[in-house]
Amino acid sequence: MFFDGTGAVHRTMERVAAAFEVAGVAYAIVGGMAVNAHRHHRTTKDVDFLVSIAGWTALREMVTAGQFAAVAGRSRRFVDPATNISFDILVTGGFPGSGEAGPIAYPDPAQVSQLIDDLRVVDLPTLIQLKLAAARYQDFADVVNLIRENQLDESFETKLAPSIRENFAECLAEMRREDEYERRRERNG
Repeated sequence: MFFDGTGAVHRTMERVAAAFEVAGVAYAIVGGMAVNAHRHHRTTKDVDFLVSIAGWTALREMVTAGQFAAVAGRSRRFVDPATNISFDILVTGGFPGSGEAGPIAYPDPAQVSQLIDDLRVVDLPTLIQLKLAAARYQDFADVVNLIRENQLDESFETKLAPSIRENFAECLAEMRREDEYERRRERNG
C-alpha cells in the first residue's frame, strides 16, 4: 500500500497539507516523503513538514480546535486522529539533526518549495542540504540514493552551502563505489 500512494502515511500527508492550504500556511514536505517525491522510493512511518513561525502558530490553533492532536513530551510531533499517523513540524530558523545551532538553518518554506503531484515539497537542493546538515546515517543514505536517482555529479555542489559540500562529495563517492561494486558483481555473476 505504501508505494501505491494509498497508505495511511500518504493520507496523513494529504490531510495535513490540505489543512495548511485551507489556512493559507506556506509549507514544504521534507524528510522521507520528500525523498520519495524526488525519485528515491523508500518507506517511512511518518511525515515531516517545514513551516514558518506563522505556520507553527496556525498548526497550534488546529490542534486546539481538535483537527490534530499533540504528542505528549514531543513538542513538535502531532498525530492525525483519522489515521493515527504522526507528523513532525520543523520551523524556519531551527536547525537540522540535533537541533543545536549550526551553519544550516531551516529556510522559509515559501522560498524552497515546489509542486510535485499537487503537494508542496522542498526542492532537491534544499532537501539534500538539510539531510547533509542533519548528519544522520539514514540522511546520508538518502543523499547517496538521491544522487543516483537524479543523476547528480560534482556540478550540483554549487547549489549547496560551502559548509556541507565536503559531505556531498563523500556521498557522491560512496554512490560511485556502490555502483562499481554492483557492476563487478554482475560481471562475476
